[in-house]
Parts: sequence; structure tokens; C-alpha cells
Amino acid sequence: MRKAPEPKKRANLRDVAKAAGVSVATVSRVLNEPKVVKKDTLEKVQAAIADLKFVPSAAARAINSGRTRFVGALVPTLDNAIFARFLAALERKLSDHQLSLIVATTEASLDIEAEKAQSLLDIGAEGLIITGATHNPTLIDLIERTMLPTIITSFFDPKNPLPTIGYDNAAAAQLGLQHLVELGHRNIAVVHGPVHDNDRTRARLAGITTFPFAGKLSTFETEISHQGGVDVAQHLGGLSAKPEAILCLSDVVALGVLLGLQAQNISVPDQISMVGVDDLPISSVTVPPLTSVHLPVSQMGERAADALANWIETNQTPKSEELGTRLIVRNSTKRF
Repeated sequence: MRKAPEPKKRANLRDVAKAAGVSVATVSRVLNEPKVVKKDTLEKVQAAIADLKFVPSAAARAINSGRTRFVGALVPTLDNAIFARFLAALERKLSDHQLSLIVATTEASLDIEAEKAQSLLDIGAEGLIITGATHNPTLIDLIERTMLPTIITSFFDPKNPLPTIGYDNAAAAQLGLQHLVELGHRNIAVVHGPVHDNDRTRARLAGITTFPFAGKLSTFETEISHQGGVDVAQHLGGLSAKPEAILCLSDVVALGVLLGLQAQNISVPDQISMVGVDDLPISSVTVPPLTSVHLPVSQMGERAADALANWIETNQTPKSEELGTRLIVRNSTKRF
């Protein structure tokens, strides 16, 4: 009976070093700091890696270098396209710094966020990206005790103890309201997501309520979903005195409102003007295309990646950075 061939042994660091005629330390430098290795040596080691089909072990690399080379990002959900755009830019830019990204969702719960931050730290996260300025004291204590490089996004506050890279949420909401006021609207409904544990929504509402406006302003809270928008649209459509315009503090909700109004044969913008906040890609192709306040989420992802990577490498805390917002006028608004 023929003896079954023994499975091929997976190549290790020593095998690569022997094949390339260099030390194990040199192979380690090629894997972790290729820029400091001479070109001819780099090419020999890379050729040996290819010939042996060597796949570096992340665990072994971490032991040898003291680096895991990954960071964690905590976001409320992946269902909202705005977070998907942010994370795509963040991961793309982190890869330029030879850093990987692990994403965890928090379900908009501060307790879950703190638990998942601890889990990321337990497996070796070298830094964190977190959303908004409001967090569980447990998370803040964790960051302070471990001195973990942590950047806040989607919010700008230069007075925050942690660096913030984001936008002025109050000013963004005011851009949408100002546009409607300039078009002559005086009865405006504001539709927003839950305010509990969401400082971005609270900041946008604060911007709305402090804006100098002599007309009627009504606010409606709903879940941040298309269905949440549809539900509000059904309520507004049943009013005897309908609003002249609707400002939605999220494009996700705005799309639901738009569909809900159309289901009731209420024309946008002929009967009601509409403005959103986010400027999601789909907002430019709705019928009619949605006027929206553009939030620079891709730019925010890139800036956050650069700032966190430099902080990890140099141990120098970055400064907070405000990114500008702008109004994108489309066909969902009309002079009253």
C-alpha cells in the first residue's frame, strides 16, 4: 500500500532567510520596514517570498516587531451610506501607511461602543476612530489609561480633549434652513433622527433653533430610515395646513419623506420644497434630485487616517481640523 505523501510544510521566516541568503532580522525588516532596506537585498527577499509562497503570520509579525499595524473604527451602523463612504476612504488612506482597519458597529449604543473598544484594544488595536463627541465614561477612562491614540470624527470641537476631525453640524443644518428662508418659505417642518445619545443630531437642531427666523418652525423626530421618513410624510400629508417646506437633517430620512409625499400625490417642489443633509450619491438621481447639504465624509476619512497614522508613528497628538460643508442646490426646492 502506497504511503500518502506528507503535506508540504508551510514556509516560515527562517526558510525565506535561508533562500535569500540573509538574516532573519533582514527578512523581518523587509516585511515591516521595507523603505529602510537596500534595493538589491529587498528584491532578493521578495523573490524568495514569492518562490516559497510565504505568507507572513500576523501574530508572528506582531511578536517580532511589537506592532499589530491595525486600527479600529467604531461606527453606529453600516446601513447608512454615509458611514460606508467614510470607511472606504479611511481604509484606502490607512493602507498608504501600511495600516489595516477593523470596523465594529455600536448600534448607536454608548455601552456597546465601550465594550467593542475594549475588545479592539484586547486584540492589539494601535489606535481608534470614534464617531461624535458623546461617549460612555468607561470608554473615555480606557483611552486615558492606555493613552491610546483616538480621533473623533463627524464632529468638530477644538475644545475637546481628544482631537476632532469633522464639520460644524449646527452650521450645516443652518445652510439648509437659510436656503429655504431665502426662497420665501415661512412654514417649515424639520425632520430629524433620535436625539438620545446622538450629539450630531442635537447640534444640528441647536443650529436650527438659534437661526434668526420669524416664521413657523415645527420639528418631528423619527428613526433614521426610509420608513421613518415615510411615516412622517404620512403625518404631514394629513395636516390641514401643510408645511411649505421640509428640512430633513439626514438624506436617508429625506428619501423616505420624498417617497411618502409622492405616494399621497403631493408634488415636490410644486407643493412642498425639500432639503436634506448629507448629500448621499443617490440624492442626485431621485425624482426630483434632492437639494442637500454636502458633508465631506470621504475627505474626513482621509484626514482622519493621516492624522491617526502620524500620531501612532510620532507619538505627537494631531490638532483638531474643521472641514467645510456646502449646499448643493437641485430641483427639490422652489421659490414660494
